[in-house]
Formats: sequence, C-alpha cells, structure tokens
Amino acid sequence: MAKQPQLVLASLSPRRSTILSELGLEFEIEPAEIDESRLPGEIPETYVVRVAGEKARARSRPNALVVAADTIVVIDEAVLTKPDDPRHASEMLATLAGREHEVLTAVALHDGGGRARCELVRSCVRLAPMTTEEITWYVATGEPLDKAGSYAIQGLGSLFVESVTGNYTNVVGLPVPTLYRLFRKLGYSLLEFRA
Repeated sequence: MAKQPQLVLASLSPRRSTILSELGLEFEIEPAEIDESRLPGEIPETYVVRVAGEKARARSRPNALVVAADTIVVIDEAVLTKPDDPRHASEMLATLAGREHEVLTAVALHDGGGRARCELVRSCVRLAPMTTEEITWYVATGEPLDKAGSYAIQGLGSLFVESVTGNYTNVVGLPVPTLYRLFRKLGYSLLEFRA
C-alpha cells in the first residue's frame, strides 16, 4: 500500500492556516517564494490562476500533496492585491467603500507525482460606505496591511461588509468546498488528512 503523502500548505497566510486547522487537518507550512508580479496584459483570472499554480509547483516534491492559493480583489477592471503601505490601503478602501467588488481565489493542488489541479472561485462583496475617519481608524489597526483589497472579512473589516454573494471562505482566502473537490479529483480524501 502506498504511503499517504504529507500535506503541505505553500503559504504563510494565517487565514489559510487557520482554515486548514479548523478542518482538523495535519499539515506543514512551507511558503513558496515566487515573483507575484502581474504580467503585462494579463487578465485577473489568468493572473491569479498562474500565481497559485507557481506557488504549488515551487513546493512540489515526491510524497507531498501541496496546497497553494492566491486571492485578489477586482473592481472596475483594476486588480487589488496587498497594499504597499498604509496610504495605499486607505486608497483601496476609499475605492471599495459603498460598492460591490469581486474576490477571486485560485486554489492549486499538486501531488508529488506530477498531477495537478487548479480551480478559480469568485465571490461578490459589497462594502458599506466608509467615512474618512473610519478608513483612517481601520488602517491604523494594522489589519488591512497584509490583505488583498485591504480588508479582512473575518476580522474588524466585517464591520464594513454589507453582503457576500458566493463562498465566504473564498473571501477569507481558501474556498473549502473547492479544496475538498480538488482532493477528490486527484484521488484523495481531504478527511484522510485529519489529525
């Protein structure tokens, strides 16, 4: 009988780690260091799928099942990733406030034998209108500074989220139903990796 592979999360994201932990999964964290720059003319969907796939491939090795993901926010055809600094975070929030935007997450799964699957998930989020004072306060908490679109739906950012259409865990950064389905497509059961 073949040895079950080790589950590896190719990310330092505390949110993704928390999601896997809450599922009771046993896994190692091995972040992938790749260039996440968007290529000229690259559409958002292609960009996020490429980055997730590159992260998974960067950590792929025999007897490892590697999970990687990438999340972006899209509004008015502009791609919002993580802000560069507090001023940039404030600008992003001012753009999103009172409006609906898309959250795209690509999830990639690689097994050590060269098999791979990747899926893209979309959710729509509407943020409430925000005053300049609210934006300043929220950015000063530090929470927006490492989040795509500069807000955390699972944290203080939830104060400003009016609605979500689609999968909530997708907005957090790792859509659980998609992850479950990808495991099955590669012939694994996510539940077999529970501690």
